Amino acid sequence: MIIGKIDGTFTWKIGEKVRASRVEENIPLNPTTAGIYIAVMMAQIDILKRNGHSYSEIVNESVIEAVDSLCPYMHYKGVSFMVDNCSRTARLGSRKWAPRFDYILEQLAYPALDSNTPIKTDLIEAFKSNTVHAAVSACCELRPYVDISLFAESSMLERVM
Repeated sequence: MIIGKIDGTFTWKIGEKVRASRVEENIPLNPTTAGIYIAVMMAQIDILKRNGHSYSEIVNESVIEAVDSLCPYMHYKGVSFMVDNCSRTARLGSRKWAPRFDYILEQLAYPALDSNTPIKTDLIEAFKSNTVHAAVSACCELRPYVDISLFAESSMLERVM
């Protein structure tokens, strides 16, 4: 089965234009985007904890890989390029979950924000007291600084595309 590329749609084409014209020093931090990003990361952490994964695996899979490789790579090449160059399992999973995630954002999260639904302070407290913070700190002390290069061709697959 051939999996089609996702970079041909309007959304992905806009992303290419935005990346091409942005000025790195002027990119603002959007609090809504940041909050959703952290909430998704914490949801993954909580699921992995519930399923018995070790803290080192949880931190690596949920935090370190995102911060050190996925985020810089998506920033440089865009989400569609990253998705289309992942494993078959990851490509299928992203296509399966993207509509569900989009629904949750568009139909539940954004309307709640727009209507000024009260913030669930218990969730904020659960985030602040989550045991993963100590694990992240410990793992960060044990690992070397990582600075991946994104400006040189890195694989034959990338050169062909």
